[in-house]
Amino acid sequence: MKVIVLNSSPAMHEGNTALILEPFLQGMRESGAEVELFYVRKLKINPCLGCLNCWLSKPGQCCQRDDMDILYPKLASAQILVLATPLYVDGMTGTMKILLDRLVPGAEPFIELRDGHCRHPSRGGSAVARVALVSNCGFWEMDNFDSLVAHVKAICKNLGADFAGALLRPHGGAMKPLQEHGVALDDIFSAAHEAGKQVVRTGSITPDTMRIVSRELMPLKKYLELANQFFHEQLDSRS
Repeated sequence: MKVIVLNSSPAMHEGNTALILEPFLQGMRESGAEVELFYVRKLKINPCLGCLNCWLSKPGQCCQRDDMDILYPKLASAQILVLATPLYVDGMTGTMKILLDRLVPGAEPFIELRDGHCRHPSRGGSAVARVALVSNCGFWEMDNFDSLVAHVKAICKNLGADFAGALLRPHGGAMKPLQEHGVALDDIFSAAHEAGKQVVRTGSITPDTMRIVSRELMPLKKYLELANQFFHEQLDSRS
């Protein structure tokens, strides 16, 4: 089973998103999946031009030559797609959205009704059967992820793929400081690891596993105090 992973965190492997993503991917590998990870920051991907040449002039072929030429064949042979992104302005990063916009050549221009809803039929060039989401944000509450999760679920419907679940880490900025102070987060990383196994073996992440990954790290009042203290110190050190 082939898995393509797109991590659009600007911090790449050093980001808070990677803290959850890495054990998740390790669980996939241990379950027999072939995992290939791309850092979107390293890719040269231009925005979609909206020219419709990929529909009308050269069906299935984008007129732009950039690093999407690397990704198109990879996605065509992958059964699982993992989208990893920090939460930016209630959604995915701009670089991730630009990349996903460039998947338009994989669709036909025609419109069909699928489950009573207008969709573009696929050209049959993608093998992606399920999509998983990994995200973290600096705000404390879980509902900050609602719009991102809704967006990824909508993308799944357009792709004709199943939504495998989401590993969501609210107040993710607290993870590294807690680790540095010796606070045990092993249950969170173990759950992320187990989630990777579950996606490969059963196709979805259990609700209990997702809840452990998202569990409260500290009370809201304490998080606000520490977060604001950190930024005051940073500002003072640079003045």
